[in-house]
Amino acid sequence: MTFTIVGRCKRTGQRGVAMATSSPAVGNRCAFVSHAGAVGFQAIAEPRLGALTLKLLEDGYHPKGAIDQVTKTDPWPGKRQIGIVDSDGRSAGFTGDGNIPWMGHIAGENFVAMGNVLAGPQVVEAIAEGFHDNEDDILEERLMRAVETGRDAGGQPEGQLSASILTFGHQSQSRCDLRVDVSEEPVKELRRIFEWFK
Repeated sequence: MTFTIVGRCKRTGQRGVAMATSSPAVGNRCAFVSHAGAVGFQAIAEPRLGALTLKLLEDGYHPKGAIDQVTKTDPWPGKRQIGIVDSDGRSAGFTGDGNIPWMGHIAGENFVAMGNVLAGPQVVEAIAEGFHDNEDDILEERLMRAVETGRDAGGQPEGQLSASILTFGHQSQSRCDLRVDVSEEPVKELRRIFEWFK
């Protein structure tokens, strides 16, 4: 029940994840980022598998190979949705057939846009467009706009309850880690907090 952008800035190499969902505290269990890449792990979230996916990237796996390994060990892969962008900008996405429509993803160089329980495919298309329409901006701004355009394209029919953004640069700690755990307008509130943070 989530829509997400996983992205990398080609200019700086920074990577991150921004997302919104109709469940509380999405940033606590669905976003994973390190020097090796960025991972969004959602639908029915399993933080241990998200962390494993990131570890596989750190061990040198291609994003598609990491997805193959994780889904082989997962007893319920059909209930997962995974988006990965590694530190070189390679990407891969996975949408299990047990997700609730509309569900799907778009993967390309430096990004994966994905979601489930959405108003339609236009949501994921808008997320991808929102990310690419702002390539001169800092990564965090691009991720924020991608989530905002996804919301504005219909998001989830029942609305959103939480939102988050997590990015890493070249340091061992996060560059930006902001969360709205419960709100009637979490994307709007995340934007307010992000503007203050900037």
